[in-house]
Amino acid sequence: MTQKKDTTTQSVKRSSQHPPTLAVAIGTGFGAGFWPWGPGTAGAVVATTIWLGLHAWLSWQWLTIVTAVLIILFTLLGTWATARLMPFWGDDPSRVVVDEMVGVWMPLLLATNWQTALLALILFRFFDIVKPLGIRRLDRMRGAFYVMADDLLAGLYSAVFLFLIIYMYAAWGG
Repeated sequence: MTQKKDTTTQSVKRSSQHPPTLAVAIGTGFGAGFWPWGPGTAGAVVATTIWLGLHAWLSWQWLTIVTAVLIILFTLLGTWATARLMPFWGDDPSRVVVDEMVGVWMPLLLATNWQTALLALILFRFFDIVKPLGIRRLDRMRGAFYVMADDLLAGLYSAVFLFLIIYMYAAWGG
């Protein structure tokens, strides 16, 4: 019983302090999460813009490697940041958009130009907002990892659909 009292006291103490700056920077997607009208879309747009910048400078092979590394790195950093921010901002706060960044980078692995990058962004936001095929179930689960997991699944579905669209476009002579 004493342990529970200590945890409650510690939780109240932590919530009266400011959240860790590094966790805020990562969790909010370098501030995109503070955008008042659609922070999730803002985070996905920031991530797409980062990808477009990399696309301008890197070969296709390096772009694929760097994008994959970003997905892995920011999944880990995002889970860490979300766990640090949850005591201050609650479960799955709308300001935390690193999950949208990671999610949109998944279909961007298949993008080859700004047009397919825009399509990747649109597909990702569709799956992230509508939450079909098990995404909503993951979204309802508690914990920092699950904040990231529903967007990872939305990113996977987006990548599959983007692949099918690219394949059909090429098959029909596009």
